[in-house]
Amino acid sequence: MWIRTAVLVVCLSPLAGQAAAQTLESVAETGTLAIGYRTDASPFSFQTDAGEAAGYSVDLCARVADAVAEATDVEDLVVEHLPVTAEDRFDALETGRIDILCGATSVTLSRRAEFDFSLLTFVTGTSVLVRRESPVEEFDDVAGKAIGVLGATTTEEGLRLTLEAREIEAEVVTVASHPEGLQALEAGEIDAYFGDRVILIALTASAVDPTSLGVANEWLSYEPYALVMRRGDADFRLLVDQTLATLYRSGDIGEIFRAAFGDAEPSDMLRAMYALQGLPE
Repeated sequence: MWIRTAVLVVCLSPLAGQAAAQTLESVAETGTLAIGYRTDASPFSFQTDAGEAAGYSVDLCARVADAVAEATDVEDLVVEHLPVTAEDRFDALETGRIDILCGATSVTLSRRAEFDFSLLTFVTGTSVLVRRESPVEEFDDVAGKAIGVLGATTTEEGLRLTLEAREIEAEVVTVASHPEGLQALEAGEIDAYFGDRVILIALTASAVDPTSLGVANEWLSYEPYALVMRRGDADFRLLVDQTLATLYRSGDIGEIFRAAFGDAEPSDMLRAMYALQGLPE
């Protein structure tokens, strides 16, 4: 069974909203599965220099695509990887431009009111990335300073709530991408950059001088990630969950983790997540 992969942008599908909900039926008819991915959320979802989709979540969705091809008897499934942004990713799902969102998307109850989420795929938490020469060593030190964050995300909401809860006054600077936030931090335009710890660590590795930056030890929130689908598509969601649970039970998730994180070891919390989400058949 062969799967062709394409990275492209297509017109809006005529199957939008509830009419597009039954993804497996649509795939069986069209022979195409559309995967939405973020280009700037390394190591979970990003675009390589060759213009290809890559990352931990993208690899998970590649396994989902295999399962979809088998379930629909489509021998030559076309998998389209379509770039989305933090602002338009949910619209892309709702309009039917993509069938599944594979990035670094946190599960919240308010989001579950509008979309379906898979079993958890990762757990992390937020912190701040700072210049080592900066007086900012922990979150409370951002008082009176400028702190960057990716706009239109639960991370931005979490930052504002944390500042309010701790009665800290700071300038919140929203950016359009994580690389933009890194550049602003390196240039001294902001004093700290707020985000999920795993993404901050990956950003540090891509800095001009990685040794000049550091991630604070403080964890400021709990961020559970999952794949996202249109609401009410029970058969597709079940297939996605079966794929993930099998990866967790079999230990094959280790291969995907190492491809994304190298020699790093899964945290105890992540190991527990894999164990608890490896549901039996």
